[in-house]
Amino acid sequence: MGFRKKNKSPPVLSHEFVIQNHADMVSCVAMIILLGLMFEVTAKFAIMFITVQYNVTQTSEDKPEPVNFYQYGPKDIATVFFYLLIAIILHALIQEYILDKINRRLHLSKTKHSKFNESGQLAAFYLFSFIWGCSILTAEEFVTNPTFLWEGYPHTHMAFQVKFFYICQIAYWFHALPELYFQKVRKEDIPRQLYYICLYIFHITGAYILNLHRLGLVLLVPHYLVELLFHASRLFYFSNENKQKGFTLWALLFVIARLLTLTLSVLTFGFGLSRTDNQGFSLADGNFNVLTVRMTCLSAICLTQAWMMWKFINFQLKKWREQSQIQASKKKAVSPKSKPTKKESSRGGSVNGVMKPEDKTSPRARKTKAS
Repeated sequence: MGFRKKNKSPPVLSHEFVIQNHADMVSCVAMIILLGLMFEVTAKFAIMFITVQYNVTQTSEDKPEPVNFYQYGPKDIATVFFYLLIAIILHALIQEYILDKINRRLHLSKTKHSKFNESGQLAAFYLFSFIWGCSILTAEEFVTNPTFLWEGYPHTHMAFQVKFFYICQIAYWFHALPELYFQKVRKEDIPRQLYYICLYIFHITGAYILNLHRLGLVLLVPHYLVELLFHASRLFYFSNENKQKGFTLWALLFVIARLLTLTLSVLTFGFGLSRTDNQGFSLADGNFNVLTVRMTCLSAICLTQAWMMWKFINFQLKKWREQSQIQASKKKAVSPKSKPTKKESSRGGSVNGVMKPEDKTSPRARKTKAS
């Protein structure tokens, strides 16, 4: 009876060792930060990583009770770092306990395997962010009053849910950068994923720093809905290639989301902020309402939407070509065999004047030799 060969563990701190155990290593770092709350000496530093900073209490005539708001500052970097660690841990849990088990049943190729993992992770994030964003929009009443996007700018004060939402968004997209290494993403897919990761970081961080969190939240929610539908449709497609109806609905909502983004952006930067009384540039007050900043933001949004539409058109053209090729191949396979011509039928099965050997009849009878 032979012994089973055990897989050798990789050397400590090697690339393979870090990739296999990165979730455990990150969990240790997060636990060290949490343990810092137990001691008075380190509690002040640990709280900076875990809780949301820059609390401001305000009272108004309508609400006699004090209301807590939040601003942003350099300490938010520590908070983003901590929730970046949490995002890496959750990423590993979803990968190991959900996606890997489904992959074993589907038996996908390497290319589809990497795309399935990408869509599975993003679909979970988009679903969570969409539900969270909708709850904030209904609570803050951003949708019912469009002028709320620019009235009272600069919007230096944020509710707890709004600030925590932005902290988690920035942390998630920053965590996606080391995940390219941890998940062994193929070299062909790295540029494509880097493009959209950097665009998310640029736009979300820009809206957070420029005190445009109201507009950013309103634009993110429908965008996440469209992306959720796309990745969910791709997951169903990998499980069964006949399930492609979701892509049609996604294509329709994608165009609507792009038009909605451009409309709200032009309305906010071109008409709303340009007509407010509080014009000027002040880092201390958080006021960035000048023509240069407005035009830069609007140009960045328009260029991003144009780039997304260009990618969308190329994707649709590629998909239509593949479908046309598949339909053409099916027609060739289903087409009936060509019928024999009149000349061939009149020859009685002869080919070039010679009888086929399969024919049983012959023009001459064989002579039998007398014994």
